[in-house]
Amino acid sequence: MKNNCLLRNDNNIIRILDQQPDKKLIIDCIKQTMPKWVKTENISSFLLCTEQELLSITNKNIKSMESFDADSRKFIHAHFSLIAGILPFIADNAKRNQMIENISEEMHVSKQTIRHYLCLYLIYQDISVLAPKQKKEKELSKDEKNMRWALNKFFYTRNKNSLQTAYTLMLKQKYCEANGELLPEYPTFNQFRYFYRKTKSMQTYYISRDGLKSYQRNNRPLTGDGVQQFAPNVGVGMLDATICDIYLVDDAGNLVGRPVFTTCIDAYSSLCCGYSLTWEGGMYSLRNLMINVVTDKVEWCKKHGIIIDKNEWNNSQLPGVLVTDMGSEYKSENFEQLAELGVTITNLPPYRPELKGSVEKFFDLVQGYYKKHLKGKGVINPDFRERGSHDYRKDACLTIKDFERVILRCIIFYNSKRIIENFPYTDQMIEENILPYANRIFEWGKNQPGANMISVKKNEVIYSLLPRTIGKFTRYGLKVNKMRYHCEGYTEEYLSGGEINVAYNPDDVTTVWALIGGQYVTFDLVERRYNGKNIEEAQILRGSQKTLISGENRKSTQAQIDLARYIETIANNVCYKSDVKVKDVRQTRKYETQRAHINFVKDGE
Repeated sequence: MKNNCLLRNDNNIIRILDQQPDKKLIIDCIKQTMPKWVKTENISSFLLCTEQELLSITNKNIKSMESFDADSRKFIHAHFSLIAGILPFIADNAKRNQMIENISEEMHVSKQTIRHYLCLYLIYQDISVLAPKQKKEKELSKDEKNMRWALNKFFYTRNKNSLQTAYTLMLKQKYCEANGELLPEYPTFNQFRYFYRKTKSMQTYYISRDGLKSYQRNNRPLTGDGVQQFAPNVGVGMLDATICDIYLVDDAGNLVGRPVFTTCIDAYSSLCCGYSLTWEGGMYSLRNLMINVVTDKVEWCKKHGIIIDKNEWNNSQLPGVLVTDMGSEYKSENFEQLAELGVTITNLPPYRPELKGSVEKFFDLVQGYYKKHLKGKGVINPDFRERGSHDYRKDACLTIKDFERVILRCIIFYNSKRIIENFPYTDQMIEENILPYANRIFEWGKNQPGANMISVKKNEVIYSLLPRTIGKFTRYGLKVNKMRYHCEGYTEEYLSGGEINVAYNPDDVTTVWALIGGQYVTFDLVERRYNGKNIEEAQILRGSQKTLISGENRKSTQAQIDLARYIETIANNVCYKSDVKVKDVRQTRKYETQRAHINFVKDGE
């Protein structure tokens, strides 16, 4: 027999811990008593036993250490440390007891607990058996099950019932006789309230009573790093639009309404890369914005009578990453075509306004700059929708051109004069004395590793945002939207045929741009009657022509039938001669020609 081997006799299992010629140190694996010496002949009838048999009989499941969590592993090692000092003295009963007593006094643990863990380890020879017992979930009583049911059905709902109402409805449903009489035994409101507080989940409370959208927007834990997650460097543009808090008029003084203000903000530096001020949103304002982003800002301001230095607003490049919300215009194919220029488009998840905090703050600041100076000139206050409030439309006096100059001044101040107090300055920025203005931070950031700005031409941005369709090469030219276009140098394509992607302007069908070899090639309209018309007008004209022609089809067909009948009548009235003389044709033709000339003169008289 070897040390640590298992022996079995019926349902008795022992483990040999140590041995001498005439005796063995054993531990009873079933009774789990302390080790003792027994004579060898007393266990001669025992047979060898496997570890699996021991586990099966004792109904023990030993897991690997990797399967335990950190707290359980800590518990196992801590309790093994209690008995580790005793293991060398297992065979000596006196020293073993002395060690148990010393450890008990030193560690403030009872001797019975130490003996229990010592026996477990000696029996199974694996420290995993020292793992803490898994707590069994307490089974709910009948009353507790009714309370849980009532909370889910009456309290955690969009009806937002009070706790008292949910309690009353529970009694009505679960603790009343068929005639509505309350049973003698029922939970008190204090018990119901205690169960609610014990099982309350704030996340469940907010979602069930206010909805997931409200939870994501108003109650969700804000544990992220916000904008810094998306913008570690210059080149992440955040796009958004808002309706300005001001009413405007046209040149004649007639009320037009409130303009749409669309902008692109560099999330890293908070610089305004470009803007668009229009009467409508959607793709129209988005196209204007993208064109403004790549426009030289000194020249742009000069057109509006504003002179600035280049360093006040030095941007004419596209951000390499554009971050948008889930607006329909940002999810359109037209906007996604910007990827042709190397731009990466990222859509924010719903209800995450803190991830585009830079652009939201921009709108608040810019509107705050002009509203206090334009009171009484069409600016609206928060009470403009309340009953009996002032009609701010009657105060409108600025045109969109006037207001755009105001917006430009506000943006210039925002970019170059607004102090950014909470920017996360680095040691390098402090050493280089980078001033806390958006334009200065942007200029510094453009020269740092990781900056992602793309230089593109204005017409490339325009073409990339135009809608696309399939054009077909034919002998009659390039057919696009059922109209024909031509460009010199594509004779082979006209003869060979084939399809190609084409960008077109819905507002003017005079020109289209075929995407050939990664370049936009201009094709001009062949059918000049459509020149200067938008695609809808061209379709109406073509449809009207088709309707006009189709309306005359019956008359034309009837005329063809009548013509055939007339010809057949004339032919049938002529006598057919089978012996036509073909001799002297020239003489006959000359004679008939002279007679025709004579008859012409006679008919003229």
